[in-house]
Amino acid sequence: MHSAVFLIEFGAIILALGLLGRFAGRFRFSPIPLYLLAGLAFGEGGLLPLGASEEFVAIGAEIGVILLLLMLGLEYTASDLVSNLKTQYPAGLVDMGLNAVPGAIAALLMGWGPVAAVVLAGVTWISSSGVIAKVLNDLGRLGNRETPVILSILVLEDLAMAVYLPIITALLAGVGWAAGSLTLGIALGAAGLVLFLAVRYGRVISRFVSSDDPEKLLLVVLGLTILVAGIAQQLQVSAAVGAFLVGIALSGEVAEGAHSLLAPLRDLFAAVFFVFFGLHTDPASIPPVLLPALVLAVVTACTKIATGYWAARRAKISVKGRWRAGGALVARGEFSIVIAGLAVTAGIEPSLGPLATAYVLILVIVGPLTARFAQPVAALVSGAVSRRREATAAVAVPSPRDPERSSEESLDGQGTSGRP
Repeated sequence: MHSAVFLIEFGAIILALGLLGRFAGRFRFSPIPLYLLAGLAFGEGGLLPLGASEEFVAIGAEIGVILLLLMLGLEYTASDLVSNLKTQYPAGLVDMGLNAVPGAIAALLMGWGPVAAVVLAGVTWISSSGVIAKVLNDLGRLGNRETPVILSILVLEDLAMAVYLPIITALLAGVGWAAGSLTLGIALGAAGLVLFLAVRYGRVISRFVSSDDPEKLLLVVLGLTILVAGIAQQLQVSAAVGAFLVGIALSGEVAEGAHSLLAPLRDLFAAVFFVFFGLHTDPASIPPVLLPALVLAVVTACTKIATGYWAARRAKISVKGRWRAGGALVARGEFSIVIAGLAVTAGIEPSLGPLATAYVLILVIVGPLTARFAQPVAALVSGAVSRRREATAAVAVPSPRDPERSSEESLDGQGTSGRP
């Protein structure tokens, strides 16, 4: 009976996710907000609370995070990462300063303490690679000059995640400075070792994993990833970081093959992850944090636009491209939820989960709109300001084409100055 209830509940979740994904695809927007809303509906306090399948959904959500980071690692080679780090690190530092600080300040202003401040800083800092990549593709901007600037910032954020996640894992576990430093040292050492092996022996690793049979390739890559993720978690390093490093270590045809084979699995379990996060958020807890989430969303949307504008200007992109780069970076999504999910699991600050949910819901909807309209709106505002300045200048300086007015002003001038 229990298994029958589980099958009914889990089948209903998957079916609902499929229908929501189709609905979002028809209107060409991200399904992430719909998945979060589905989680709110199926969770405690929602419209249809689940019981039997919650444990299975939790495991599925963990696999979803692992696959998200693995696929992210497969997007880049170790050489790409090292090259981006060398040339674009100023943009990464500006990105971190402008977008992480507002989250940290907001947490401290709400009296949440330093650990929650570090968590909320990560939530507001990291843009959604998935949403942004989809928006750029939908808008036909993959070949634009500003697109490499956008991708560089996303890559730097991904690299920063490899350092940030072990730090936040140690902080949430409540370990001391010595144990935390050891954890961070292990994570940085593992990341450095993987990057070194990937650069020097990437072809050997890829050849070892490679197989002409898609089934064997899928099993080897998936098994290796979950094994490394489990070992990483056992060492108090994030499982997601382990998966990310496996993705970086694979390259060439193996990475392409694994990417195409794992993409449907990633989409399935990532959707389950968003539902899981929603399950652990009581809908009644969102209205009290809606105003802080809205203020934080407005502030960090502006700081993201400023970040993209600055980075594109540094790369000598045109003014239009600078606004497009800034508008494209606004969306937050999967990684903000991943970071907040770690805090929710650790039981840090009950209001953090609802705030992160509301914040991501706002920006995952607003992000595609700013990507589309930031440049036209900036052009309208700039045109209006220019016309106002010209009108002001025309009033202040007499036009030579208006002899009557010039004559009157000249006469007025004679009268006031007293000159002959």
